[in-house]
Amino acid sequence: MLAILIPYYKINAFKETLVSLVNQTDKNFKVYIGDDASPENPEQLLQEYRGKLSIKYARFTENLGGASLVEHWDRCVAMTENEEWIMILGDDDFLGANVVETFYNNLNVFRNKANVVRFASQMIYDKDNSVSQVYKHPVWEKAKDSFYRKHKGLTRSSLSEHVFLKRQYMKYKFYNYPLAWFSDDRAWLEFSEKLPVYTMNDAKVYIRVSPESISGKHDNLELKRISSSMFYNYLVRQKLDDFTKVESIEIAKGYLERALAIRKVKAKEWLFLWCFHTKRFSKPSFKKFSKTFLKYIFKKNRYYH
Repeated sequence: MLAILIPYYKINAFKETLVSLVNQTDKNFKVYIGDDASPENPEQLLQEYRGKLSIKYARFTENLGGASLVEHWDRCVAMTENEEWIMILGDDDFLGANVVETFYNNLNVFRNKANVVRFASQMIYDKDNSVSQVYKHPVWEKAKDSFYRKHKGLTRSSLSEHVFLKRQYMKYKFYNYPLAWFSDDRAWLEFSEKLPVYTMNDAKVYIRVSPESISGKHDNLELKRISSSMFYNYLVRQKLDDFTKVESIEIAKGYLERALAIRKVKAKEWLFLWCFHTKRFSKPSFKKFSKTFLKYIFKKNRYYH
């Protein structure tokens, strides 16, 4: 059975989220709502849907999401019972009517062949009431290939349109990056292990971007940059061998750019990157790396003198 978790905090678009669950053509799922000590209590709204959905609601007395969104996700997962598959749906995102039906229609196709599955997605922009293109994916795709497409700006990815095996979550958990920024990207790389991600492009999850959402806010850019740097550090330290030569050079470049944006790069990091570029030699990339290093050293020496 499928568990749909909603880490709740904002009520603005929450009704639309619930209505999308009521409108599912297949009701074989249970909804778990973890209230992160929100100042906007949703219990009155939930009363309208208790007869229409199987809901388990818990209001937590301590707000965790403000300090660690991942910890709030964890306690929401802890609410689940014996469900095998988990979806974590944002409290302002919503599902197309056939999402759950499509999941079960494809279950025998991806069972034992994928630990992570996903749906097509479309962005809803509250600021100007516009929508993005529909993002579709290869039906079978390695998680690293999916991430690399995102790295190159060729696609998008977020938590809500994914479904994953609970046992994989229990094995790896979500890594606790600030704002949970890139926590989902790392999860798909780890949860999937050696199996591809399976995509159901004929069902769609709608992702809302608003001035209140983490992705839509602009006062959290520094934390986003920190998370981005931490995630790319993980990639270069643990995952580079999963990528092709060209891809790994691009990932290493992304790591250096993100590190330089927020802090001083340590000597051992420069040495690591020099060894990397020597091992996977490409004249253009080695030239660019050397130029960046010399520019950094020049600026550093000028600063100290």
